[in-house]
Amino acid sequence: MVMRLTPADRDLVTAAVTAAEADTSGEIVTIVARRSDSYHDVGLSWAAAAVFIALALMAAFPAHLRALLSMLMLDWEHELADWKLLTGLLGLLILKFLVVRYLLAIMPLRMLVTPRATKARRVRRRAILLFRTAAEARTHGRTGVLLYLSLDEHRAELVADSAINTKVAPEVWGDAMAALVAAIRDGRPGEGMADAVRQIGVVLAEHFPREADDINELPDRLIEL
Repeated sequence: MVMRLTPADRDLVTAAVTAAEADTSGEIVTIVARRSDSYHDVGLSWAAAAVFIALALMAAFPAHLRALLSMLMLDWEHELADWKLLTGLLGLLILKFLVVRYLLAIMPLRMLVTPRATKARRVRRRAILLFRTAAEARTHGRTGVLLYLSLDEHRAELVADSAINTKVAPEVWGDAMAALVAAIRDGRPGEGMADAVRQIGVVLAEHFPREADDINELPDRLIEL
């Protein structure tokens, strides 16, 4: 299922951020990306694996290989010369590599064969990079939080600034992330982000209540990449 955010979703998340920050000096940044990586290396790895698997099968069943090459080369009268056998083998392996490589150039297929652990690592890495760019140390009290959603991977990450990490254990964010993940599975990413933002705001208000001189230091609007 391809998830998309509607204009109403964007307005819903932006309004949720504004409301959540009304009771806290913390700052919430929301970012949505189509995907966190191109995963070209995954396609290349599968193509290389296909070559090795094919080579192993050919080594295990050499008679079948010779019969196949004889048919392809229309050489039925005598046993294939070594140079023909090796040339044919090389051609088959190159063909195998190219077929798999170009099939996995189709993004939905590449996402389908990408291991979940790989997706999790790439999404987390992208979230940390974006946090360092958009939120880290950009507030007076180092109270910035990034909520990041990667649509194609159906994964979300939360990254908090240093002052928050000293007071809030990672597991405290569990309810917010659970609400977001549940909504993602139902195809409601905008509502899920808004729910998560509201729960993040409750945690921030408890530990970092709004001060009289507090100003809005980071944008409330949903950032789309």
